[in-house]
Amino acid sequence: MTNPITILIVDDYEIIRKGLHSFLDTQSDFKVVGEVGSGAEAVESVTRLIPDIVLMDMSLPDMDGIETTVHVKKISPRTQVVILTSFAGEKYSFPALKAGAIAYLLKDIKMDELADALRCAARGEATFHPRVAAGILQYIRGEHSEDNLFLTCLSGRETDVLKLIAGGLTNNQIAQELQITENTVKAHVGNIRAKLQIANRVHLAVYAWQHGIVSPSGHVI
Repeated sequence: MTNPITILIVDDYEIIRKGLHSFLDTQSDFKVVGEVGSGAEAVESVTRLIPDIVLMDMSLPDMDGIETTVHVKKISPRTQVVILTSFAGEKYSFPALKAGAIAYLLKDIKMDELADALRCAARGEATFHPRVAAGILQYIRGEHSEDNLFLTCLSGRETDVLKLIAGGLTNNQIAQELQITENTVKAHVGNIRAKLQIANRVHLAVYAWQHGIVSPSGHVI
């Protein structure tokens, strides 16, 4: 008998977690090893449990699904991330896939289709909702710019912070400029780095210059 596929469920709505858990328990080849409601809890659980699959929503109260995926893949590269969300747009799906998710599914999926997608993920095979697949096809055909899609994963406030980083401001100066706390600025910077997969502030500034967010002189465009 082969070992069951271990799954961690990540969704901020308890009723959805419980519903998924109940369904997955009916499948003999699945074993739910945990369910959590935030990105931070997901990271902690992956560190402790090393599940085969993380079944994750995009909308979480602390880190979004993109940032959480980055952290999960760093902790456990063999763990497959399957996104299950109500957000179909390319501004969400492309960055999630870029971050390391193997599948991007929408919550209108049928239960048996979800089970098949999870089995595929465990084998290292990708599965996409038809609307997401259509966007990927458009990208392959050159009808979209990956850089523009990747940039749209930033929130409005994160874009503001990126502009100020490119302008040479420190975290303290950014906090004063935006009238937020320095800890909040640090959190935004961490999110930006995770979403864009850029390690340091210099490279963030270069990214902003290259994509026309600011001029090399720091002038906001």
